[in-house]
Amino acid sequence: MAEGDTLVNALIGAVVSAVVGFVLPFGPLFGGLAAGYLQAGTRSDGLRVGAYSGIIGLIPAILIGAAVFFLVGIVFIGVGVGEFLAASFFTGLVVVLIVLALAAYFVGFGALGGYLGNYVKYETDI
Repeated sequence: MAEGDTLVNALIGAVVSAVVGFVLPFGPLFGGLAAGYLQAGTRSDGLRVGAYSGIIGLIPAILIGAAVFFLVGIVFIGVGVGEFLAASFFTGLVVVLIVLALAAYFVGFGALGGYLGNYVKYETDI
């Protein structure tokens, strides 16, 4: 694994995010930390690879959330047409807000972790 291989480091960070996310909160922070530590270069390189790690880690979270949303939606399929139209607008609004919040969480904490990982690599004796 070469230093500066952004895609590989981002994938490693996304895997760390997924594994650690089941055990600890702020999994994307730890994934970004791993990706930023592995990435060589400046702090902005660590920030960038951490954000990429968050984006890659966001994809399975959205897919799992969509599957759960679909399964829960099957339970409420017996709603009338008028209620369905009103409910679908607000449901769509809630889904968009949840996806935006997830994106901010994953990408934001991934980028922060990438910055901190780069800092740890160059400013400490670890």
